[in-house]
Amino acid sequence: MPTAAAPIISSVQKLVLYETRARYFLVGSNHAETKYRVLKIDRTEPKDLVIIDDRHVYTQQEVRELLGRLDLGNRTKMGQKGSSGLFRAVSAFGVVGFVRFLEGYYIVLITKRRKMADIGGHAIYKIEDTNMIYIPNDSVRVTHPDEARYLRIFQNVDLSSNFYFSYSYDLSHSLQYNLTVLRMPLEMLKSETTQSRQESFDIFEDEGLITQGGSGVFGICSEPYMKYVWNGELLDIIKNTVHRDWLLYIIHGFCGQSKLLIYGRPVYVTLIARRSSKFAGTRFLKRGANCEGDVANEVETEQILCDASVMSFTAGSYSSYVQVRGSVPLYWSQDISTMMPKPPITLDQADPFAHVAALHFDQMLQRFGSPIIILNLVKEREKRKHERILSEELVAAVTYLNQFLPPEHTIIYIPWDMAKYTKSKLCNVLDRLNVIAESVVKKTGFFVNRPDSYCSILRPDEKWNELGGYVIPTGRLQTGVLRTNCVDCLDRTNTAQFMVGKCALAYQLYSLGLIDKPNLQFDTDAVRLFEELYEDHGDTLSLQYGGSQLVHRVKTYRKIAPWTQHSKDIMQTLSRYYSNAFSDADRQDSINLFLGVFHPTEGKPHLWELPTDFYLHHKNTMRLLPTRRSYTYWWTPEVIKHLPLPYDEVICAANLKKLIVKKFHKYEEEIDIHNEFFRPYELSSFDDTFCLAMTSSARDFMPKTVGIDPSPFTVRKPDETGKSVLGNKSNREEAVLQRKTAASAPPPPSEEAVSSSSEDDSGTDREDEGSVSQRSTPVKMTDAGDSAKVTENVVQPMKEVYGINLSDGLSEEDLSIYLRFVQLGQSQHRQDKSSQQLCSRCPDGVTNLTPISAFSLDNIYEVQPPRVDRRSTEIFQAHIQASQGIMQPLGKEDTSMYREYIRNRYL
Repeated sequence: MPTAAAPIISSVQKLVLYETRARYFLVGSNHAETKYRVLKIDRTEPKDLVIIDDRHVYTQQEVRELLGRLDLGNRTKMGQKGSSGLFRAVSAFGVVGFVRFLEGYYIVLITKRRKMADIGGHAIYKIEDTNMIYIPNDSVRVTHPDEARYLRIFQNVDLSSNFYFSYSYDLSHSLQYNLTVLRMPLEMLKSETTQSRQESFDIFEDEGLITQGGSGVFGICSEPYMKYVWNGELLDIIKNTVHRDWLLYIIHGFCGQSKLLIYGRPVYVTLIARRSSKFAGTRFLKRGANCEGDVANEVETEQILCDASVMSFTAGSYSSYVQVRGSVPLYWSQDISTMMPKPPITLDQADPFAHVAALHFDQMLQRFGSPIIILNLVKEREKRKHERILSEELVAAVTYLNQFLPPEHTIIYIPWDMAKYTKSKLCNVLDRLNVIAESVVKKTGFFVNRPDSYCSILRPDEKWNELGGYVIPTGRLQTGVLRTNCVDCLDRTNTAQFMVGKCALAYQLYSLGLIDKPNLQFDTDAVRLFEELYEDHGDTLSLQYGGSQLVHRVKTYRKIAPWTQHSKDIMQTLSRYYSNAFSDADRQDSINLFLGVFHPTEGKPHLWELPTDFYLHHKNTMRLLPTRRSYTYWWTPEVIKHLPLPYDEVICAANLKKLIVKKFHKYEEEIDIHNEFFRPYELSSFDDTFCLAMTSSARDFMPKTVGIDPSPFTVRKPDETGKSVLGNKSNREEAVLQRKTAASAPPPPSEEAVSSSSEDDSGTDREDEGSVSQRSTPVKMTDAGDSAKVTENVVQPMKEVYGINLSDGLSEEDLSIYLRFVQLGQSQHRQDKSSQQLCSRCPDGVTNLTPISAFSLDNIYEVQPPRVDRRSTEIFQAHIQASQGIMQPLGKEDTSMYREYIRNRYL
């Protein structure tokens, strides 16, 4: 009987496009090149796309024979060897899709890729380069004068910039969804397997499973969440024609991964941002929401924490936290024709019943569950009413919608004027954000795939007991989500999301047993690594939507940014203004064409002739939509029944239809993630492995000075990183100074008084007021030239170092414990030196111990080495001789195994 489920790995990872005059042949194989599929694309149709999938899985030998017959059959003269009839056009790693403008179809292929992250052995790749090939033959091509212009507009969407894909991991869904699907009950998987076998696309893919009995493994593949898929329109024409392995869905946004080394234990911190393909566009041209509830600049950010020492999804430890940013869900816009840096905000349509906001929050309840928490960062007090217009309308919409929701599932609204607090010298922005972050994470909880550790049950933390979410026997689920917005959802939003992510990261580390309290402080290696990830994430998203990198960063709000940062901020502001004024219109046309929002049609206005794209994104302007929803019961009935759980993750008939379940042999390559990750069939270089190339806390953030605490949770000086202290003598001397350790680092057992005081200090992230560093080192720094002061700081009191002053004398209880320890050692020593007879008399208070060991002699003084059998000795000697070039002769079994391998691989 099957006992586990695994994600299905696509068997089309390497592609070769072969060309003849009449057809293209696209040959795809898995990475091991043991299974092949073939697509036949007709080139004689000038405007139609004719694709034939023969629904057969080929071996390597069969594909060679097939290509040989095609080559022989397409030569101009039978038997002629000078000119081949089959040409190898291009090699690729995936199909982005097919697109047509005014002439024939193009095929878009991924020709270069780069590994960006690894989640449980599932690789995530970034597209580095693509190739766009025109399909129809020159003899049937019907030219059009505007085809070249459409082609340039389409290629203006740079596919080599922040587009990601995976062959085995669904990037459009969260980790919580993907692992929830794998934990489905086996009875439901059996029923789904029966249905999928009856409707199976491949007539050969279920051969042998009936005679296999019950010793298989279920493979699961889910339909992608099309809101975050960017090539859905390009693949739509072949979706129902070809096998699912040909469909490679890509997302747009950001993906970054870094390695956090905790005393040598590797922990991967991954940040994935999914940008919505609905109502997508540039800064001033896409504001608010459309008639279907999709908002502009909507990005779902997920931080994933995994213990890299165990790769499997079933045996490993994984945790994730999801939050969302997006424009205010109202009908509003800004007119950029005035050439003002801040155009006035106008409300385009009156929406007294919050219809568009209801559609938007209904989508969020279905995907994330409840509670939905809104963190609104726009300005509340202004001399001239500008951003406050949005706040007033949003408050009215949320108030209206909440009166019909059940009280336990109402939308939580948190307004906070971040700009006002930033200008005030008496207020600390990040302290206030930390308080908000704590309350948010406690309400939503987070996802972790393992139950609470036994030590947290024995010594529960106060903050841990108040944590929300949904507790299940196998771990915890995140229910609800934080939705952060300002006007642009760029600078302020990224800082707020970082603070919430930092708070969630502490809980994630605590749940995996890596820290003893769910709290992290600034200027630790772990937070620096996480801050760098979030800054890269913010810069990337800001470039996509606003045309420039972040203007205000985390250091800006901490008020520790260097003076050179101000000039950079000015340049980024000018760059953003230039992009918005001159290049955003062209970028918007490219996005509309790429996503299929606009379809070129003969006899209708061209894309560049349209005065606006408003009617393209608001479908109710061109046709009457179905009946509007109720003004009071504005939610989907099925969604409200399962709250606080998200409806998309509930096991029901509607969700089961979105799954493809198939039964595999135990060692089938489609579910063998071990072979997919380690690839034992190919030669690899240790220096080129991905885990060595990624950012590491020990290499890039931890100081290189001897004697530094290697813990990534130790507070360090703000300017002290692995790169800044090298070659600087004064920095090395100052690095020896005692620094305060974060409360999350485990204290020594004998420092009860010290640890209790540090816990009290670390309940909240306290930061100094004013413009100085808000998380600086507590030790007062001195000049390097003043040797007397340096020596005074280096030689520290014994009480501060060891937690006890030996000159004060020991208590009677400590002295008795020490005497018993000495007597125990003396008793063991006498027993080892004498005969094996047990002593009849023992000192008072000493327990007589009998050693339990597999060795004949095993104590603190000596160990009798174990005996090694003859076969093990021969294997070891053969291993030593092999290193010296002396090889042992192969046996019959080894020779037959090698011959079988060569026959299967090459013949």
